[in-house]
Amino acid sequence: MKFFVDTADVDAIRELHDLGMVDGVTTNPSLILKSGRDILEVTKEICSFVEGPVSAEVVALQADEMIAEGRRLAGIAPNIAVKVPLTWDGLKACKVLAGEGKMVNVTLCFSVSQALLAAKAGATFISPFIGRLDDINIEGTDLIADIRQVYDNYSFDTQILAASIRTINHAARCALIGADVMTAPPSVIKAMAGHVLTDKGLEQFMKDWAKTGQKIV
Repeated sequence: MKFFVDTADVDAIRELHDLGMVDGVTTNPSLILKSGRDILEVTKEICSFVEGPVSAEVVALQADEMIAEGRRLAGIAPNIAVKVPLTWDGLKACKVLAGEGKMVNVTLCFSVSQALLAAKAGATFISPFIGRLDDINIEGTDLIADIRQVYDNYSFDTQILAASIRTINHAARCALIGADVMTAPPSVIKAMAGHVLTDKGLEQFMKDWAKTGQKIV
């Protein structure tokens, strides 16, 4: 499973990138606001060192305007994935932009029917939002499994990009199901390294090592 980092914080992306934990980046208007930077400027900087897809989201609501914004964003770098919402106008924009050879990430997906439409429109990525489904007492990872089945049934090329990942259990479950990609905040990716038994075992090792009185260097 590929790891995308869901942030516009360049320093946080660089840290994970240096460890080989970054296969791509996703951003959205909320993350751009949090960064406090110009969308074109920060996206260009991210693309300067991240080789994989970098999603940059349009903010228009009408198809023609989405297409114009998508073309502008795609001009930043060859690895830009234009992010459009899963609306009828978003699907229209997806069809045009994908037809021009651009990567398109269709976002805010909450149903199998929506995911099916996105694949038919030529989406490179579909982004189902797991955490937001959990918020309304629907098991978000069930949607990932259902989309996986449908896409496999018909051999769609669209990649499942599990989004709104909030916990390490979300990440593990998506990997087990077979999501192509997950996008998560840096804090969640780092938390995946933790386990109470790892901490307990290390603590015991350190106590026993101290008793030996030895040094390695």
